[in-house]
Amino acid sequence: MKKDTSSSRSVLSSLLVGVLLVFHQMGSVHASPSAAGSAALQALKSIDYRYFVAGGTCAAFSHGITTPIDVVKTRLQADPKKYKGGLLDATVQICQTDGPTTLLQGLGPTVIGYGVEGAMKFGVYEVCKPILSTVFFPDNPSLAFVWSSFLAGAVAAVLLVPMESLRIKQVTDVQYRDDTVLTGIPKLIRQDGFVQMMSGTWAMLAKQVPYTFGKQVSFDIIAATLYQVVLSRRVTLSAGVQKWLVSIVAAFCASMVACLCSQPGDMILTETYQGGGDRPGAFGRVVRTIYQRGGPAEFFRGTSARMVHVGMIITSQLVVYDLVKQLLGLPATGSH
Repeated sequence: MKKDTSSSRSVLSSLLVGVLLVFHQMGSVHASPSAAGSAALQALKSIDYRYFVAGGTCAAFSHGITTPIDVVKTRLQADPKKYKGGLLDATVQICQTDGPTTLLQGLGPTVIGYGVEGAMKFGVYEVCKPILSTVFFPDNPSLAFVWSSFLAGAVAAVLLVPMESLRIKQVTDVQYRDDTVLTGIPKLIRQDGFVQMMSGTWAMLAKQVPYTFGKQVSFDIIAATLYQVVLSRRVTLSAGVQKWLVSIVAAFCASMVACLCSQPGDMILTETYQGGGDRPGAFGRVVRTIYQRGGPAEFFRGTSARMVHVGMIITSQLVVYDLVKQLLGLPATGSH
Protein backbone atom coordinates (compact mmCIF):
# COMPACT_ATOMS: atom_id res chain seq x y z
CA MET A 1 0.00 0.00 0.00
CA LYS A 2 2.86 2.40 0.85
CA LYS A 3 4.49 1.62 -2.48
CA ASP A 4 1.27 2.40 -4.36
CA THR A 5 0.81 5.65 -2.43
CA SER A 6 4.40 6.71 -3.14
CA SER A 7 3.92 5.90 -6.82
CA SER A 8 0.69 7.92 -7.01
CA ARG A 9 2.36 10.85 -5.23
CA SER A 10 5.28 10.68 -7.66
CA VAL A 11 3.01 10.71 -10.73
CA LEU A 12 0.91 13.61 -9.43
CA SER A 13 4.00 15.54 -8.40
CA SER A 14 5.56 15.07 -11.84
CA LEU A 15 2.36 16.32 -13.49
CA LEU A 16 2.16 19.44 -11.36
CA VAL A 17 5.87 20.19 -11.75
CA GLY A 18 5.38 20.01 -15.51
CA VAL A 19 2.52 22.51 -15.28
CA LEU A 20 4.66 24.83 -13.19
CA LEU A 21 7.46 24.71 -15.76
CA VAL A 22 4.97 25.70 -18.45
CA PHE A 23 4.00 28.74 -16.37
CA HIS A 24 7.65 29.63 -15.99
CA GLN A 25 8.20 29.47 -19.75
CA MET A 26 5.23 31.80 -20.17
CA GLY A 27 7.05 34.33 -18.01
CA SER A 28 4.61 34.15 -15.11
CA VAL A 29 7.12 33.36 -12.37
CA HIS A 30 8.10 36.32 -10.22
CA ALA A 31 10.85 34.53 -8.31
CA SER A 32 14.09 33.11 -9.68
CA PRO A 33 13.83 29.67 -11.36
CA SER A 34 15.64 27.94 -8.49
CA ALA A 35 13.52 29.66 -5.83
CA ALA A 36 10.33 28.92 -7.76
CA GLY A 37 11.28 25.26 -8.21
CA SER A 38 12.18 24.91 -4.54
CA ALA A 39 8.91 26.47 -3.39
CA ALA A 40 6.92 24.31 -5.81
CA LEU A 41 8.58 21.07 -4.69
CA GLN A 42 8.09 22.01 -1.05
CA ALA A 43 4.39 22.57 -1.70
CA LEU A 44 4.10 19.28 -3.58
CA LYS A 45 5.55 17.40 -0.61
CA SER A 46 2.65 18.62 1.49
CA ILE A 47 -0.10 17.41 -0.87
CA ASP A 48 -3.15 16.53 1.22
CA TYR A 49 -5.05 13.61 -0.28
CA ARG A 50 -8.06 14.30 1.90
CA TYR A 51 -9.17 16.86 -0.68
CA PHE A 52 -9.20 14.15 -3.34
CA VAL A 53 -11.26 11.82 -1.13
CA ALA A 54 -13.77 14.56 -0.28
CA GLY A 55 -14.03 15.65 -3.93
CA GLY A 56 -14.60 12.13 -5.25
CA THR A 57 -17.19 11.36 -2.59
CA CYS A 58 -19.27 14.48 -3.11
CA ALA A 59 -19.16 14.31 -6.92
CA ALA A 60 -20.19 10.64 -7.11
CA PHE A 61 -23.04 11.24 -4.66
CA SER A 62 -24.41 14.43 -6.20
CA HIS A 63 -24.25 13.30 -9.83
CA GLY A 64 -25.63 9.87 -8.96
CA ILE A 65 -28.80 11.11 -7.23
CA THR A 66 -29.57 13.52 -10.10
CA THR A 67 -29.15 10.95 -12.91
CA PRO A 68 -32.91 10.96 -13.77
CA ILE A 69 -32.90 14.73 -14.29
CA ASP A 70 -29.76 14.46 -16.42
CA VAL A 71 -31.42 11.79 -18.60
CA VAL A 72 -34.43 14.04 -19.24
CA LYS A 73 -32.24 17.09 -19.83
CA THR A 74 -30.03 15.22 -22.32
CA ARG A 75 -33.03 13.95 -24.27
CA LEU A 76 -34.57 17.43 -24.35
CA GLN A 77 -31.37 18.75 -25.92
CA ALA A 78 -30.81 15.76 -28.21
CA ASP A 79 -34.36 15.48 -29.64
CA PRO A 80 -36.31 18.75 -29.15
CA LYS A 81 -38.87 17.77 -31.82
CA LYS A 82 -39.91 14.66 -29.90
CA TYR A 83 -39.87 16.23 -26.45
CA LYS A 84 -41.60 19.57 -26.96
CA GLY A 85 -42.76 20.11 -23.39
CA GLY A 86 -40.83 21.13 -20.34
CA LEU A 87 -38.93 19.03 -17.86
CA LEU A 88 -42.01 17.49 -16.22
CA ASP A 89 -43.80 16.74 -19.51
CA ALA A 90 -40.67 15.12 -20.93
CA THR A 91 -40.28 12.99 -17.80
CA VAL A 92 -43.84 11.69 -18.08
CA GLN A 93 -43.40 11.02 -21.80
CA ILE A 94 -40.18 9.06 -21.25
CA CYS A 95 -41.75 6.96 -18.49
CA GLN A 96 -44.80 6.19 -20.64
CA THR A 97 -42.86 5.20 -23.76
CA ASP A 98 -39.69 3.61 -22.37
CA GLY A 99 -40.50 2.79 -18.74
CA PRO A 100 -39.41 4.38 -15.44
CA THR A 101 -36.10 2.48 -15.36
CA THR A 102 -35.02 4.52 -18.37
CA LEU A 103 -34.44 7.43 -15.98
CA LEU A 104 -31.52 5.49 -14.48
CA GLN A 105 -29.68 4.99 -17.77
CA GLY A 106 -26.03 5.92 -17.46
CA LEU A 107 -26.00 5.64 -13.64
CA GLY A 108 -22.90 3.42 -13.59
CA PRO A 109 -20.62 5.56 -15.75
CA THR A 110 -22.00 8.68 -14.07
CA VAL A 111 -21.05 7.55 -10.55
CA ILE A 112 -17.66 6.12 -11.54
CA GLY A 113 -16.75 8.84 -14.03
CA TYR A 114 -17.74 11.76 -11.85
CA GLY A 115 -16.20 10.12 -8.78
CA VAL A 116 -12.80 10.13 -10.50
CA GLU A 117 -13.45 13.52 -12.06
CA GLY A 118 -14.52 15.06 -8.75
CA ALA A 119 -11.49 13.70 -6.93
CA MET A 120 -9.15 15.26 -9.47
CA LYS A 121 -11.14 18.47 -9.86
CA PHE A 122 -11.29 19.32 -6.18
CA GLY A 123 -7.90 17.80 -5.35
CA VAL A 124 -5.93 19.53 -8.09
CA TYR A 125 -7.72 22.81 -7.40
CA GLU A 126 -6.89 22.77 -3.69
CA VAL A 127 -3.30 21.63 -4.31
CA CYS A 128 -2.62 24.25 -7.00
CA LYS A 129 -4.04 27.25 -5.11
CA PRO A 130 -1.19 27.62 -2.59
CA ILE A 131 1.45 26.71 -5.16
CA LEU A 132 0.32 29.26 -7.75
CA SER A 133 -0.35 31.89 -5.11
CA THR A 134 3.11 31.51 -3.57
CA VAL A 135 5.21 31.02 -6.68
CA PHE A 136 3.43 32.77 -9.54
CA PHE A 137 0.87 35.25 -8.21
CA PRO A 138 2.10 36.49 -4.80
CA ASP A 139 0.58 39.91 -5.45
CA ASN A 140 -2.74 38.67 -6.84
CA PRO A 141 -4.17 35.57 -5.12
CA SER A 142 -7.36 35.84 -7.20
CA LEU A 143 -5.42 34.84 -10.31
CA ALA A 144 -4.14 31.80 -8.44
CA PHE A 145 -7.73 30.74 -7.78
CA VAL A 146 -8.72 31.28 -11.43
CA TRP A 147 -5.74 29.41 -12.90
CA SER A 148 -6.13 26.61 -10.38
CA SER A 149 -9.74 26.13 -11.49
CA PHE A 150 -8.67 26.09 -15.15
CA LEU A 151 -6.01 23.44 -14.50
CA ALA A 152 -8.31 21.33 -12.34
CA GLY A 153 -11.12 21.53 -14.89
CA ALA A 154 -8.81 20.51 -17.72
CA VAL A 155 -7.36 17.51 -15.88
CA ALA A 156 -10.78 16.32 -14.74
CA ALA A 157 -12.31 16.78 -18.20
CA VAL A 158 -9.79 14.51 -19.90
CA LEU A 159 -10.41 11.78 -17.32
CA LEU A 160 -14.18 12.14 -17.70
CA VAL A 161 -14.39 11.86 -21.50
CA PRO A 162 -14.67 8.03 -21.75
CA MET A 163 -17.40 7.82 -19.10
CA GLU A 164 -19.32 10.76 -20.54
CA SER A 165 -19.09 9.21 -24.01
CA LEU A 166 -20.70 6.05 -22.67
CA ARG A 167 -23.30 7.90 -20.60
CA ILE A 168 -24.58 9.95 -23.53
CA LYS A 169 -24.56 6.86 -25.76
CA GLN A 170 -26.73 5.04 -23.21
CA VAL A 171 -29.21 7.89 -23.10
CA THR A 172 -29.41 8.58 -26.86
CA ASP A 173 -28.50 5.27 -28.59
CA VAL A 174 -30.64 2.14 -28.07
CA GLN A 175 -27.66 -0.11 -28.87
CA TYR A 176 -25.98 0.90 -25.61
CA ARG A 177 -28.92 0.99 -23.21
CA ASP A 178 -28.28 -2.44 -21.70
CA ASP A 179 -24.51 -2.01 -21.37
CA THR A 180 -22.63 -1.51 -18.11
CA VAL A 181 -19.33 0.30 -17.66
CA LEU A 182 -17.43 -2.98 -18.06
CA THR A 183 -19.16 -3.83 -21.34
CA GLY A 184 -19.85 -0.35 -22.70
CA ILE A 185 -16.32 1.09 -22.72
CA PRO A 186 -14.79 -1.94 -24.57
CA LYS A 187 -17.74 -1.80 -26.99
CA LEU A 188 -17.08 1.89 -27.68
CA ILE A 189 -13.40 1.16 -28.35
CA ARG A 190 -14.22 -1.79 -30.62
CA GLN A 191 -16.83 0.05 -32.66
CA ASP A 192 -15.35 3.54 -32.78
CA GLY A 193 -11.72 3.23 -31.71
CA PHE A 194 -9.92 4.84 -28.78
CA VAL A 195 -9.09 8.07 -30.64
CA GLN A 196 -12.70 8.64 -31.60
CA MET A 197 -13.92 7.85 -28.10
CA MET A 198 -11.57 10.54 -26.79
CA SER A 199 -12.30 13.00 -29.60
CA GLY A 200 -14.94 14.72 -27.47
CA THR A 201 -12.14 16.14 -25.32
CA TRP A 202 -12.43 19.66 -26.74
CA ALA A 203 -16.19 19.65 -26.18
CA MET A 204 -15.67 18.37 -22.65
CA LEU A 205 -13.11 21.11 -21.98
CA ALA A 206 -15.59 23.70 -23.30
CA LYS A 207 -18.03 22.55 -20.65
CA GLN A 208 -15.87 21.53 -17.69
CA VAL A 209 -13.36 24.38 -17.53
CA PRO A 210 -16.01 27.15 -17.28
CA TYR A 211 -18.04 24.87 -15.01
CA THR A 212 -15.13 24.35 -12.63
CA PHE A 213 -14.26 28.03 -12.66
CA GLY A 214 -17.84 29.13 -12.03
CA LYS A 215 -18.41 26.55 -9.31
CA GLN A 216 -15.25 26.45 -7.24
CA VAL A 217 -13.96 30.00 -7.49
CA SER A 218 -17.39 31.50 -6.79
CA PHE A 219 -17.94 29.05 -3.90
CA ASP A 220 -14.63 30.07 -2.34
CA ILE A 221 -15.32 33.79 -2.73
CA ILE A 222 -18.97 33.71 -1.66
CA ALA A 223 -18.29 31.47 1.36
CA ALA A 224 -15.41 33.69 2.53
CA THR A 225 -17.59 36.79 2.10
CA LEU A 226 -20.45 35.25 4.08
CA TYR A 227 -18.10 34.32 6.92
CA GLN A 228 -16.86 37.91 7.01
CA VAL A 229 -20.45 39.16 7.20
CA VAL A 230 -21.27 36.71 9.99
CA LEU A 231 -18.20 37.76 11.99
CA SER A 232 -18.66 41.49 11.42
CA ARG A 233 -22.29 41.42 12.53
CA ARG A 234 -21.64 39.04 15.41
CA VAL A 235 -24.47 36.71 14.48
CA THR A 236 -25.55 34.74 17.54
CA LEU A 237 -25.65 31.28 15.98
CA SER A 238 -23.67 28.21 16.88
CA ALA A 239 -20.56 27.49 14.83
CA GLY A 240 -22.17 24.38 13.36
CA VAL A 241 -25.30 26.22 12.20
CA GLN A 242 -23.19 29.04 10.74
CA LYS A 243 -21.16 26.56 8.69
CA TRP A 244 -24.28 24.84 7.38
CA LEU A 245 -25.94 28.12 6.40
CA VAL A 246 -22.80 29.45 4.71
CA SER A 247 -22.26 26.18 2.82
CA ILE A 248 -25.85 25.97 1.56
CA VAL A 249 -26.18 29.62 0.52
CA ALA A 250 -22.73 29.76 -1.08
CA ALA A 251 -23.30 26.43 -2.85
CA PHE A 252 -26.64 27.55 -4.27
CA CYS A 253 -25.18 30.81 -5.58
CA ALA A 254 -22.21 28.93 -7.06
CA SER A 255 -24.58 26.57 -8.84
CA MET A 256 -26.23 29.45 -10.68
CA VAL A 257 -22.86 30.90 -11.73
CA ALA A 258 -21.55 27.52 -12.88
CA CYS A 259 -24.69 26.75 -14.85
CA LEU A 260 -24.62 29.99 -16.80
CA CYS A 261 -20.87 29.76 -17.43
CA SER A 262 -21.00 26.20 -18.75
CA GLN A 263 -24.37 26.08 -20.56
CA PRO A 264 -22.89 26.76 -24.05
CA GLY A 265 -20.29 24.06 -23.44
CA ASP A 266 -22.99 21.64 -22.32
CA MET A 267 -24.87 22.20 -25.58
CA ILE A 268 -21.65 21.66 -27.55
CA LEU A 269 -20.96 18.44 -25.63
CA THR A 270 -24.43 16.99 -26.20
CA GLU A 271 -24.44 17.97 -29.88
CA THR A 272 -20.98 16.46 -30.31
CA TYR A 273 -22.06 12.99 -29.20
CA GLN A 274 -25.70 12.98 -30.26
CA GLY A 275 -25.08 14.50 -33.68
CA GLY A 276 -22.26 12.19 -34.67
CA GLY A 277 -19.80 15.01 -34.29
CA ASP A 278 -17.48 13.00 -32.07
CA ARG A 279 -14.78 12.89 -34.72
CA PRO A 280 -11.31 14.47 -34.61
CA GLY A 281 -11.54 18.08 -35.74
CA ALA A 282 -15.34 18.25 -35.36
CA PHE A 283 -15.42 20.82 -32.55
CA GLY A 284 -15.56 23.86 -34.83
CA ARG A 285 -18.15 22.24 -37.05
CA VAL A 286 -20.38 21.48 -34.08
CA VAL A 287 -20.16 25.09 -32.85
CA ARG A 288 -21.10 26.39 -36.30
CA THR A 289 -24.02 23.96 -36.54
CA ILE A 290 -25.49 25.10 -33.24
CA TYR A 291 -25.04 28.77 -34.14
CA GLN A 292 -26.62 28.36 -37.60
CA ARG A 293 -29.60 26.58 -36.09
CA GLY A 294 -30.64 29.42 -33.81
CA GLY A 295 -27.92 31.97 -33.23
CA PRO A 296 -26.42 32.71 -29.80
CA ALA A 297 -29.71 31.83 -28.07
CA GLU A 298 -29.40 28.24 -29.29
CA PHE A 299 -26.41 27.69 -27.00
CA PHE A 300 -28.72 28.33 -24.04
CA ARG A 301 -31.53 25.97 -25.04
CA GLY A 302 -32.52 23.78 -22.10
CA THR A 303 -31.13 26.23 -19.56
CA SER A 304 -34.20 26.08 -17.30
CA ALA A 305 -34.02 22.28 -17.03
CA ARG A 306 -30.29 22.47 -16.47
CA MET A 307 -30.68 25.13 -13.76
CA VAL A 308 -32.72 22.59 -11.79
CA HIS A 309 -30.27 19.80 -12.56
CA VAL A 310 -27.06 21.74 -11.93
CA GLY A 311 -28.57 23.54 -8.95
CA MET A 312 -29.30 20.21 -7.25
CA ILE A 313 -25.92 18.76 -8.18
CA ILE A 314 -23.74 21.64 -7.04
CA THR A 315 -25.71 22.59 -3.95
CA SER A 316 -25.65 19.00 -2.67
CA GLN A 317 -22.11 18.45 -3.93
CA LEU A 318 -20.51 21.41 -2.22
CA VAL A 319 -22.40 20.89 1.03
CA VAL A 320 -21.30 17.24 1.09
CA TYR A 321 -17.76 18.33 0.14
CA ASP A 322 -17.61 20.70 3.10
CA LEU A 323 -19.07 18.05 5.41
CA VAL A 324 -16.62 15.35 4.32
CA LYS A 325 -13.71 17.81 4.57
CA GLN A 326 -14.61 18.62 8.15
CA LEU A 327 -15.07 14.94 9.02
CA LEU A 328 -11.55 14.37 7.66
CA GLY A 329 -10.17 17.20 9.79
CA LEU A 330 -10.00 19.95 7.15
CA PRO A 331 -11.47 23.45 7.61
CA ALA A 332 -14.76 24.46 6.00
CA THR A 333 -14.46 26.41 2.76
CA GLY A 334 -14.01 30.14 3.35
CA SER A 335 -13.56 29.79 7.11
CA HIS A 336 -9.80 30.40 7.14
